[in-house]
Amino acid sequence: MAIVLFDGVAYGMLLFLIAVGLSITMGLMNFVNLAHGSFAMVGGYAAAVLMSRYGLGFYPALGAAFVAAALVGALFECLLYRRLYKAHPLDQVLLSIGIVFVSVASFTFFFGPTMQPFTLPESLDGRLSLLGLEVSRYRLFLIVCGLVVLAALLLGLGRTRYGAMVRAAVDNQRVAAGTGIQVQRLFFLTFSLGCGLAGLGGALSLGMLGLEPSFPLKYLVYFLIVVCVGGAGTITGPFVAALLVGIVDMAGKYYLPEAGAFLIYVVMIVMLLARPNGIIPRKGLA
Repeated sequence: MAIVLFDGVAYGMLLFLIAVGLSITMGLMNFVNLAHGSFAMVGGYAAAVLMSRYGLGFYPALGAAFVAAALVGALFECLLYRRLYKAHPLDQVLLSIGIVFVSVASFTFFFGPTMQPFTLPESLDGRLSLLGLEVSRYRLFLIVCGLVVLAALLLGLGRTRYGAMVRAAVDNQRVAAGTGIQVQRLFFLTFSLGCGLAGLGGALSLGMLGLEPSFPLKYLVYFLIVVCVGGAGTITGPFVAALLVGIVDMAGKYYLPEAGAFLIYVVMIVMLLARPNGIIPRKGLA
């Protein structure tokens, strides 16, 4: 049971790393971005290609994945997303799901339909003893990464001038603009940050989820569940929801493999009925 819980927490941390950027952008911009998984795929492929073809180490590749996804996100924000900030949600859904299918086709064309090869670095390979349990070094690393990102976001959004501007824009964009905050630039930076975090999560998923062109479609529902159940526009909400989804999904695979992903949808329905505004409703970004 303890191993199942540990693996579920590691899986949940990975979902949190990818989905938290979606929570931030949806909470700030009220933009239904179904293409968030595509930016995670950009980061994952950037890391995989740099490691397999150019011999870059795993840890520098994580940084490169963040930068690559953030740059692609910045480009898409300038060219596409900002044109539809005030559009109907259906228009936003059609744009973003279109980007998903284009990204799937493009990555299939350039990299093929197969899973990307990945080998864990020696420092993360194997298992170690933790509180009497033999746990995976890599999954422990995922947990540490998730906690570091959570702490960085809470401190960055709670203790910095940038965080204060983001919280003001989340509360009321019109009033924030009236106080001199450049909301458009704030959108640009925040969207890029969210995409960068997705790219980091995509690179970290190489050793757990694997990476193939269908990645954005395969895990889209999981990212949306984490954000909707946790509460869009918050940090701690998706964190709690991701842990819940990760533990339930892992426990289902261990104990009820025939149920498949059925348990996840049951939990989602129950939680949305009990907490329609999310586990932690938005009161600014916290």
